[in-house]
Amino acid sequence: MPRSRPIHVTVWGENRHEQHEEHVRAIYPDGMHTTIAEGIVENLGEGVTVATATLDDPEHGLTEDVLAQTDVLTWWGHAAHGEVSDEVVERVHRHVLAGMGLIVLHSGHWSKIFGKLMGTSCTLRWRSEHDRELVWTVDPTHPIAQGVPQPMIIPEDEMYGEFFDIPTPDHLVFLSTFTGGEVIRSGCCFTRGHGRIFYFSPGDQDYPVYHHDGVRRVISNAVQWAVTDRDRREVPVLLRYETDDFYHGHGYTGAMDTEVRGGAEDGQEGPA
Repeated sequence: MPRSRPIHVTVWGENRHEQHEEHVRAIYPDGMHTTIAEGIVENLGEGVTVATATLDDPEHGLTEDVLAQTDVLTWWGHAAHGEVSDEVVERVHRHVLAGMGLIVLHSGHWSKIFGKLMGTSCTLRWRSEHDRELVWTVDPTHPIAQGVPQPMIIPEDEMYGEFFDIPTPDHLVFLSTFTGGEVIRSGCCFTRGHGRIFYFSPGDQDYPVYHHDGVRRVISNAVQWAVTDRDRREVPVLLRYETDDFYHGHGYTGAMDTEVRGGAEDGQEGPA
């Protein structure tokens, strides 16, 4: 069913390198987040509305109201992962489980939110030497791969390589290779709760990767893929079911709800 309104995207950027490093500011004078946002609008046009937020905004620009209105959140961070508030991370985590899409870019693999969602160290090998990256489509049928060159050539990028300590992706869309023979699973899809997550590794701050037409296409495709088809946002809840009433669960809010669990063991109905 066609959407009745545009996809609302919030593009989140740490925005620290652009402020403190002249060569990064020369590539991204308005910040990487602005360049990423421009690429999404360029590809999706009236099908999206896009806002940006940064680390130094109040509550990092990710208030409850902002997230409630966000269909898909993109995330780029690197130098200041530790400065991201745990309260905001919990808020984003809750919204992802409830159905908000999340696109994690490049060094966002070490962000608090990605690590919390993956449950692993999310570490990998890297080398920053103006390396050429070839992005190979390994699932050409996937929506995120549509319109992406095969292979996609990125003239300069930081090398990211295996082993990449993430859970096995639900879908592997892209694999990247580098001049030193390294490879990495560079385009990975996951589902957590009701939320869709896409990790895409190209995009070091020292290189103009987010000006690359193919990279912008991938991110835009991922935005469209990550939108939930649910009619409302809600965290998955485990409910108690009676034998003769399969469709209407009740009275059970979680495995650690001792009051309800005790009532069930006693043959009593817990609180609704």
